[in-house]
Amino acid sequence: MRTVDDKNNNKKIKENLKSKKIMTEDKKNKEKQISKKTITKNQNIEKEKAKKNKIKEKNTFTTIEVVSLIIISVIVSLVMGGLISSNLNKGKTVNNDKDLQEFIKNYNYIIDNYYDEVDKKELLNDALKGMLDSLEDDYSYLLDESDSSNFNIQLEGQYQGIGIEIVSLTNGDIIIYNVFEDSPADKAGLKVEDIILKINDEDFSKKTPSDISSYIRDSKDKEFVLEIKRNNEIKKITVQKQSVTIKAVKSKIYNKDNKKIGYIYIDIFSNVAYKQFKEELQKLEKEKIDSLIIDVRDNTGGHLTTATNIISLFLDSSHVIYQTETKTNIKKYYSVGTVTKKYPIIILQNENSASASEMLSAALKEEYGATIIGKISYGKGTVQEMLELSNGSEYKITTKKWLTPKGNWINKKGVDVDIDISLDDKYKDNPTDENDNQLQKAIEEAAKK
Repeated sequence: MRTVDDKNNNKKIKENLKSKKIMTEDKKNKEKQISKKTITKNQNIEKEKAKKNKIKEKNTFTTIEVVSLIIISVIVSLVMGGLISSNLNKGKTVNNDKDLQEFIKNYNYIIDNYYDEVDKKELLNDALKGMLDSLEDDYSYLLDESDSSNFNIQLEGQYQGIGIEIVSLTNGDIIIYNVFEDSPADKAGLKVEDIILKINDEDFSKKTPSDISSYIRDSKDKEFVLEIKRNNEIKKITVQKQSVTIKAVKSKIYNKDNKKIGYIYIDIFSNVAYKQFKEELQKLEKEKIDSLIIDVRDNTGGHLTTATNIISLFLDSSHVIYQTETKTNIKKYYSVGTVTKKYPIIILQNENSASASEMLSAALKEEYGATIIGKISYGKGTVQEMLELSNGSEYKITTKKWLTPKGNWINKKGVDVDIDISLDDKYKDNPTDENDNQLQKAIEEAAKK
């Protein structure tokens, strides 16, 4: 197990590695420590950033370059994140549409008359990609096989692996970027900044993070011997492959002016986040907290049902928590909770808080009277559905707007704050609770209530 000093050192290392390309052994799952609010997030970000923006990795970065990478990273994260609806495969057939018949006619002509063999799957995928690209919407797009796997794993919150995130550096080294707490890797003694050389005697020193991801994921082996380099010393560490649950929620208590202030951080609204949130909330309430801070900074969204269930822990069924608007109607969705809590709530958000995070902020502000501190949120007011083709490909399409309980559409506007405060540069240089001025302001305000 890592010592406290190890963890504090890991924080600094992780902050220095944030701008580099990240790939986990399960293809980029993520966990953040409770006192660290990431500047960039989600393992999917860096692959998409490199693919869509063709950014070359560097060994060092200037301040301007880091800021630029952060902005690009956030935008791509929001595309990969968001609010996901489970109402799939509902729609009208258009078999009699003349344009569709024209498409089918030409598709068949190409298949029959092209001089060489045609990959039908690729042809259809490219046709679908073209249709989605033509929509005036940033969140409707075709996921390639890798993206689809990463996206689903991230939202599931569980996977089969060893519990590490890895970074590919430009010098070819593959470095462990994060070790999930209580994971097989953590228990085996792997550490941040270990350089992976071999796995089961196979040389991976010149391969890519995706090679390691695929090897561990697809292997029938349940045990792996990793040869790593640590401080110029070669070590061999044996790790078991097991089910790894990604910690999406963490909590703690702050004491100020004789008040117990509960704090819960939500990393992503995955399938496991509601259960984790409920457990952490119950722990805090058993300690008889006087108020609660919910931190959704850098949380780019997730499952609609997860957000709904978390909000319902604070509001009874008389409260509207959001509305959806389609081409034909507006529908109100009520809390499924049984009680409305009494203690004050403060929401911490920033420019990267999006979608399900914004739904939580808006609902608790409008229906509960929560105070929002930080910066105006990203402004993603749409809902996507995930659909799967018969060939296994998946795509996302925007089907609805979502509105706040009072009917406001926050798209490209964001959820406003009650207290506007930017994160101090001191935190970016040394990410501690004491240097987190947004958190300290939230604690200060909570102590007044």
